[in-house]
Amino acid sequence: MPRTCDVTGAGPGFGNNVPWSKRKTRRRWNVNLQSKRYFLPSEGRYVRLRLSAKGIKIIDRDGVEAVVARMRARNTKTQERKV
Repeated sequence: MPRTCDVTGAGPGFGNNVPWSKRKTRRRWNVNLQSKRYFLPSEGRYVRLRLSAKGIKIIDRDGVEAVVARMRARNTKTQERKV
């Protein structure tokens, strides 16, 4: 499973570790992913999402129904469970 946010699509960033000696080695900056479970009242089920901190703020701002509808419009899979 890739380390990407389900809402924003943010993935890890890549770059170099540069110490004082200037010898460069590759490194990555991982996204702050959290696993959250939201209830969709219109469908009567829970949806589990892997979200970055910014993705959680977007759901707080727009609402879970609107965000899940946008994800389905662009064919992003969600893990859904019935209540």
